[in-house]
Amino acid sequence: MKKFSIDRIRRIYRKLNIGQIISIAFTLVAIVGMILIGTILYFKYTKELEEKVSENNVEILEQINLNLDNYLRKMMKVSDTVYYRGIKKKDLEKENIDLEMSLLYEENKESLVSICLFSEEGKGIESYPLRELKKDVKARESKWFKDAINKKENLHFSIPHIQNLYEYNQNKYNWVVSLSRSVEITRGGHSTQGVLLVDMNFLGIESIFSKNETSKNSYTYLISRDGEIIYHPRQQLIYSDIEKENNIQAANYEDGVHREVFLNEERMTTVKTVGYTGWKIVNVTPMKDIISDQKEIKIFFIFIMCLTLFLLAIVNVFVSQKIAYPIMKLERSVKRLENDIKDIDIEISGSSEVKHLGKAIKSMAMQMNLLMENVVIEQEAKRKNELNALQAQINPHFLYNTLDSIIWMIEKENYNDSIIMVGALAKFFRISLSKGKNIITVKNELEHAKNYLTIQKIRYKNKFSYSFEIEKEVEDCASIKLIVQPLIENAIFHGMEDMDGDGEILIKAYKKDNSIYIDVIDNGMGMLDEVRESLLTNYSKEKGKGSGIGLKNVHERIRIYFGKEYGLEVYSELDEGTTVRIHMPCIDINNVDERDFKK
Repeated sequence: MKKFSIDRIRRIYRKLNIGQIISIAFTLVAIVGMILIGTILYFKYTKELEEKVSENNVEILEQINLNLDNYLRKMMKVSDTVYYRGIKKKDLEKENIDLEMSLLYEENKESLVSICLFSEEGKGIESYPLRELKKDVKARESKWFKDAINKKENLHFSIPHIQNLYEYNQNKYNWVVSLSRSVEITRGGHSTQGVLLVDMNFLGIESIFSKNETSKNSYTYLISRDGEIIYHPRQQLIYSDIEKENNIQAANYEDGVHREVFLNEERMTTVKTVGYTGWKIVNVTPMKDIISDQKEIKIFFIFIMCLTLFLLAIVNVFVSQKIAYPIMKLERSVKRLENDIKDIDIEISGSSEVKHLGKAIKSMAMQMNLLMENVVIEQEAKRKNELNALQAQINPHFLYNTLDSIIWMIEKENYNDSIIMVGALAKFFRISLSKGKNIITVKNELEHAKNYLTIQKIRYKNKFSYSFEIEKEVEDCASIKLIVQPLIENAIFHGMEDMDGDGEILIKAYKKDNSIYIDVIDNGMGMLDEVRESLLTNYSKEKGKGSGIGLKNVHERIRIYFGKEYGLEVYSELDEGTTVRIHMPCIDINNVDERDFKK
């Protein structure tokens, strides 16, 4: 199957012209280039998009950290103020710190829930604004109390919890974040340890996170250093075990951006540690949200690539045609040259290289045509000279028999016939020479035929008779010399020899449709069709008879001089006779320059 596909591709490729090859090649290069560039740009943009999302998440966490830091600092400030300006300066046996607590509460009541001071034994000493502790409260068992007593030098922040230390009207309880610390209490001049507890309203933390909500499915939550959730937008669902969070793993992350897979979902997790507390702010952005943006970008990139490729394809077709069309025109011209079509106008266009090639081919074609014309002229001239020389040959038997007949007639004192024969022979040779000319008048050519007939009639002792029918208007027309005599010679030797005084030869010369026709008609035995058809294709030669020159010679000479539409036509029927017709153009002898005849 693979071999078949490759062979098929090769066959298709061989059928393509240069314009199609250039266009396809340019388009393929453009496609590969665009795919490569588009892929690089897409991945680069995707990476930049992820970096941008990551940077945005970091900025959000920085803002949340800043707000949360202010929130915690406010709690720390309240705790420091109560301790250093109240507890540390007063003997609680004699004085109280109610005023300091009330002032601080009123100043921060939007975020404060309560301020409370406990003794080392866990008993309430001072509190504001809630004053009545529950009877069953065991403060010493609370985590915030233990942390403060065990680590006296530190401030301790609790996770969100319900504050249930006090008796509330209508059973109202608040979600709070507690700040506890170990303090030194003076009572009756003696110093003891105590715990100062500042409860901040949890709504303050919710407000900080809600003001910096991220888009779509991203969210931000807060955990302790141990991974316990302090704030989560889906906190109730998590507590109800309806949803889960990767908070324990997030507690082990360093600050920065992490990629994780949680519940088969790939997520970008950004972590920021809050100072003083060890809490961690965690932002979660599902990768599918980023990918959804990437899909839109991908569609946009594909659209731009398709549009660009479409435009490039059009440009490629235009450019390839501009490059290939002159070459294709040149190639068609060369094909016409191969098919021997002459006078081809080779168009010269395109780039400088193609123009140079076109000029070279045009010059070569002109040189080839010139050389071919010269060769044809030379060959036709050679052939013409050969035919003329052949036609001009004098059969030695004809000359010998004619002279022998003259001698015999003189011996017999038949002076009249001998004088006629000598005169006819002299005229015969004078016209045969014609001062070297090959073109003579029809009148002279027929005069030459009459002299030949005069000689032959005397030699054959009047076995045949002859007559001429010549239209006056053809006498001054041009004719090739020595074309009628071979036809009469064939008529005598092949038609009259067995005729015992009954032979007749008629020579007719007439004009028709701007052509000259000369018919040599005999009433001899005629011939078969296959013999007649071969007369103009083969030389007719019989030893001892005739001039040795067939009708083919005459036929070819006429065609060489006047064109292929002219020549001889032969009509014959057995026992009826034969007609050989010469067909030539009607040209006045005064308008003839032998050099102008068709070569």
